[in-house]
This record gives sequence, C-alpha cells and structure tokens, in this order.
Amino acid sequence: MAIKGVAIGGIENSGGQAGEGRVKNAILIAGPTASGKSALALDLAERKGGVIVNSDSMQGYSVLDVLTARPGAAELARAPHYLYGHVHPSTAYSTGAWLRDVTRLIEEGTFFDRTVIFVGGTGLYFRALAEGISEMPEIPQQVRDRWRYELKEQGSAKLHRILLREDSAAGMVLKPSDGQRIVRALEVLDASGRSILDWQAMRGRPLVDRASARFFVIEPERAALVSRIEARFDRMLDNGALEEVRRLAALGLDADLPAMKAIGVRELRAAMAGELSFPEAIERAKIATRQYAKRQATWFRHQLGPEWQRLRPGDDVKSTISAAVSGAN
Repeated sequence: MAIKGVAIGGIENSGGQAGEGRVKNAILIAGPTASGKSALALDLAERKGGVIVNSDSMQGYSVLDVLTARPGAAELARAPHYLYGHVHPSTAYSTGAWLRDVTRLIEEGTFFDRTVIFVGGTGLYFRALAEGISEMPEIPQQVRDRWRYELKEQGSAKLHRILLREDSAAGMVLKPSDGQRIVRALEVLDASGRSILDWQAMRGRPLVDRASARFFVIEPERAALVSRIEARFDRMLDNGALEEVRRLAALGLDADLPAMKAIGVRELRAAMAGELSFPEAIERAKIATRQYAKRQATWFRHQLGPEWQRLRPGDDVKSTISAAVSGAN
C-alpha cells in the first residue's frame, strides 16, 4: 500500500490529491531555441531509461511539427516523449494548462520508476515546475469565446476601460494595448467573480522535488547560435514548412492565437500572399528567431536562480550533465 510522502520510483506519492505528487530526481534542461537541448535530453533519456516531457509552449501545438522543431519520428522512437503536439492551434494553451497536463501524467503513473527529463525554452514552465503556480479557475468555453469576440470587435483599449471599471486593481497593472492579458483578466473575473490578482496570490505546490532535482541551463556562444538558427530554418523550408503554414492558414484561426504567432508563420504567409518576396520573408523569420533566442537567454540569465547550473561556451555539456546526474543518483 502506498503511504503519503514515501517515494515510489520517480514519484513521491501524494495520497491522490491533484498537484501534490512531486517528481523526484527530475532533470530540467532549459535553453534558447536551437541550442541543442533536445538532443542532450534524448541522449540522456536513452542512457538513463528516462522519459522526456516537452517544456516549450509552441512545441505543444499540433500542425506546427516543422516550424517548432519538434522531435521527428526517429527521435520519438528512441525514447518516450510527452506533451508534444497534443494541443490544437485553436486553443490558447497556458502555463497553467501545461502544469495540469504534467499533473495528469504524474497521477496516471506515467513517470513511475523512470527518470523524468523536462526540456524546453519556456521559462515560465520551469518556474511553475520548481516553484508552483497560482491556481486559476476553469474558464467555460462560452466565456472564453465571448471575450475573444469582444476583443476583436471593440479592441483592447475599450476592454481595458471595462476592466478598470470592473476590476480596477487588475486594470491598473495592465497596459491598454495588452489585449491578451486584458481578456484573460476579464474572463477570470467573469467565470469566477474574483479578480485575477486574487487567484495569482495563491501559490501552488511545486511538482518537482527541488532537493533531488538537477537544473541545467544552456548558454551557447552567440555567433554559433546564430549560425545554427539560420541553418535550421533552411532545413525547415526543405522539410515542408510552407505546406505546414498552408495547413495552419486553412483552419481560419484568429491571428491573435498563440499558435498563429509561431515564428515563421506570419512571414511565410506574407510571402505566400505576395506581400513579401520569399527571400525577404525568410530573412525576417531568421531575424525574429535570433531576437527570440536573445530574449530567452536574457530571461534565463536574470530569472533562474543559483540552483541552475550554467553550461557555457567551452564546456563539455554532455559530459557535465552526465557527471552531475550520475553523482546525484
């Protein structure tokens, strides 16, 4: 019989309460796009008999196989991968939704007696894993649809005035131009009758056991990363990125949805519509990717704490991670 608080395999049993089970001996690998983190995670998973959990917001969406650089069939065959491509692009997937998906995997016993490797580039996912996240209410689809429609019809400035009237505290901390966050605050208020600030003040429990977890963040050399980014985007084009954008466009989705903002979608759609030449669209997508990688690196540098081991240019990254993980187990 399982006893609350006793570690069973890779999971600390929680007595069945959602969100309380903590993954023990987890390995977290963060890094900017194109930094090679997925290959490191796969190598480690093969050697440790582990499983890989996607910790990148864009790689969770279906359709966007190529443009989000999701693992292909060959990689998926080498180790179990979870939370890749499981969300339809019509959904505005959130950190809270991702954390609930991880919790579900824990409770289903997916990680039982396995090394769990979280890998990706979304800093908020890692923060939620290690520090917990504020619980948010479930938003009925009709409420979500209503406020998205209002944003489209009335614009963010008018919705901001509504938010200031109905929830002045939340309205004061949001910019009138920040339509997505304004809509989020309004739908939470509509669904629960409480301010989003009240919900954010309630911190959840971490899903990984910090004492036994190992934290790594890759800090690649800038010039090498730029080269990798450009070569990778060229491969994406060779591997069907244009067809992928066509399939996404055929869904007729709202341009404000997160999946529609994946790097390369807007640029390639513009080229397909004749608004840009293809060489210009490709260059713009590469520039956008470089800028995104820089933002990621800056976030990791300033937001991740001292428990995160920095893997810098010149380090033998694979050997460093292997030695650290072996020494911990």
